[in-house]
Amino acid sequence: MSSSVWHGSSRGQAWFCTTGLPSDVVFEVHDMIFHLHKFPLMSKSRKVHRMLTEQEEERPSRRRRRRRSSEGGDAGDDGAAETDIKEANEEEEGDEQQQVKGREGDGQPYRIAYPDFPGGPGTFEAAAKFCYGVRVDLTAWNVAPLRCAAEYLEMTEEHAEDNLAARAEAYMEQIVLRHPSDATKALKSCEELLPLAEELGIVARCVEAIAARSSAASRYWFDELAVLGLNMYKRVMAAMAARDDVRTEARESCLVSYARGTIPGLSRSMRRRLASAPVSSEVEQKELLEAVVASLPPDKCSGRVVTAKFLFALLRTAQILRASDAARAALERKAATQLEQATLEDVLIPSYSGATETLYDVDCVERVVRYFLAEEELGQASSSASIEEEEAAEVSRPSAVAMVQVGKLVDSYLAEVASDANLEPAKFCELALALPDHARIYDDGVYRAVDIYFKAHPQLTAEERDRVVGVVDWRKLTVEACTHAAQNERLPLRAVLQVLFFEQLQLRRAITGTLLAPPTGPPRAVLRQQQRAGPDEAWRGAVQESQMLRLDMDSVASRVHELERECSSMRRAIKRIDGRGGSRSPGSADGPRPAAGGWRAQHGCKFSTQVRDSHARNVVASRASRMGMSP
Repeated sequence: MSSSVWHGSSRGQAWFCTTGLPSDVVFEVHDMIFHLHKFPLMSKSRKVHRMLTEQEEERPSRRRRRRRSSEGGDAGDDGAAETDIKEANEEEEGDEQQQVKGREGDGQPYRIAYPDFPGGPGTFEAAAKFCYGVRVDLTAWNVAPLRCAAEYLEMTEEHAEDNLAARAEAYMEQIVLRHPSDATKALKSCEELLPLAEELGIVARCVEAIAARSSAASRYWFDELAVLGLNMYKRVMAAMAARDDVRTEARESCLVSYARGTIPGLSRSMRRRLASAPVSSEVEQKELLEAVVASLPPDKCSGRVVTAKFLFALLRTAQILRASDAARAALERKAATQLEQATLEDVLIPSYSGATETLYDVDCVERVVRYFLAEEELGQASSSASIEEEEAAEVSRPSAVAMVQVGKLVDSYLAEVASDANLEPAKFCELALALPDHARIYDDGVYRAVDIYFKAHPQLTAEERDRVVGVVDWRKLTVEACTHAAQNERLPLRAVLQVLFFEQLQLRRAITGTLLAPPTGPPRAVLRQQQRAGPDEAWRGAVQESQMLRLDMDSVASRVHELERECSSMRRAIKRIDGRGGSRSPGSADGPRPAAGGWRAQHGCKFSTQVRDSHARNVVASRASRMGMSP
């Protein structure tokens, strides 16, 4: 029988086994018809053997019934009664006998229908080949269907040795369940085999094999989890969570791999999807996303696998799919725990709600920021309550760094959304003022956002302009930002005067600090040269050094006097401007504004227009270069 050839008809709806003998049994499996021989199948399948044997035993009685029916065809009522009894007897046969259709004649084959055969026609074909002695290659994809087919056809060791059920079980235990990748494929194939695969324990064994080897195995197979349906995925994640030997990072890797493979468009930088992953509808994608959110670890994620980019990608997709409020709130809280690691691209979440007309969802980002601040306050409170003061100071350092990083992120976000014409001043100010003072080392970033906002919203009233400009702490501007603000025609006049005053005050304090600084001795190399030289040379070097120090001190003193005169002049100018303003607001849009080259030129306010990053540390070098200028 091993030389049998299997081929399909031209329509692809029938299969024939060419052994040189006519077919004596026809199997109907779903929409396929198999023309086979009864003896090879009866030798391996107890079910086929029993069904055909019963039909063979009933064949003489059926022939007698047919003969009586033909002889008494004209017998009137007696013939009709005999036909009714025959139909009643056939209806009383069991489900198994109903699957066998009797011969239409002595030369016609039996017809057996399996409409619910596990695995469909492909699996039946493989099982039939096994009965004929044809070699069947077991794989991770077909072992579960063949095991269920063997159970359905009763191809067990009790009926014949080395049967299909034993072969499939051995392959599953020795190969499939030892490799999580193969177990994942077998678990996927079980989705079409329920409930039989569940009753045979195949599903439970595959789930346990995946969970048990998720930490020890390499991570290359995690992408294959995307082929699983939602129910199977939930069972795998539940099994992993129930085991103590599964690391959190392994659960997070499974989570991320499944989300990337099953949710299309999860992120602008995550465009890869597995070809074998099922294409889901919008409703199914919503269910998948909410299941992924529910699978997130309850504590703060490690950040190595479930990154801030991934969390904000989930949040963006949740807005698109209109996920439940609970899922979105959970994502916002989870994203807030890693807000310091996010980039500007991550937080630029488009607004998909019809209620708001802004381009980006500013409300969502503001909620994330407030969740972050609440987490920081809670962490600091718990640290101060349980740790000593010195240890608490060490713990608070990472928190301070995270706060500064979030401050830089929010300032960049404000500068990006400031050009939106539909962004209201109140919403801009709420986000800018959401951060505490220590979140910004310098206010250059928020000043830049205010400048962009004024440029994009020229129709603001005087009250709105004062409110927007009030988010900037002018005392925390660098010298470069001060020089830019001093010549910024879009700022209210009172704000410009404050900038000029604080700039002069900063310069005076810097110069005063230089004068009060302790003198530094000459370098060691110079001291060695002086020690080696004679007393006359040493004396001459000391005299020259003293003269140079005296010249430097005279120069600094002259610069201090000049700055004092400029400050006095500035104070008088401010008083005159305030006196002439009357009831008109100095910052009003329709109020008197000095023309370019007016009072700025009179008081020597000629500056460059470069603005540095509000958190750049090299501002000290800029100030030092400015102080080193000759008067």
